[in-house]
Amino acid sequence: MQPIFQLSTRNFDKEIILVKKALEGLEDTCKVKNGYHISEPFTKAGWTFFNVKLSSEMFFIIEKSGMMKGALGYRIAEQLKNFLGHYLESKGSEVRIKTIDY
Repeated sequence: MQPIFQLSTRNFDKEIILVKKALEGLEDTCKVKNGYHISEPFTKAGWTFFNVKLSSEMFFIIEKSGMMKGALGYRIAEQLKNFLGHYLESKGSEVRIKTIDY
């Protein structure tokens, strides 16, 4: 399973650096290589959108390690979205996040 999230921002050049750095840190924490993929961005109505796909391995480690403990949501997809959103926010990012596929 590879969850996909859509991130949106009005300041792509700043946010992409923060998001990549945060996801690289999450890869290090999970001890995973190639744990995520960022799609090409597209712009609409002043917002830039881009997708982030987590690898199955990274998702499994996040889920089983207890990292999502305290993340709100009834379903695992909602908990993962909330965890990732809070994680990115804690690293200085201000992107909005939405689950596309789980």
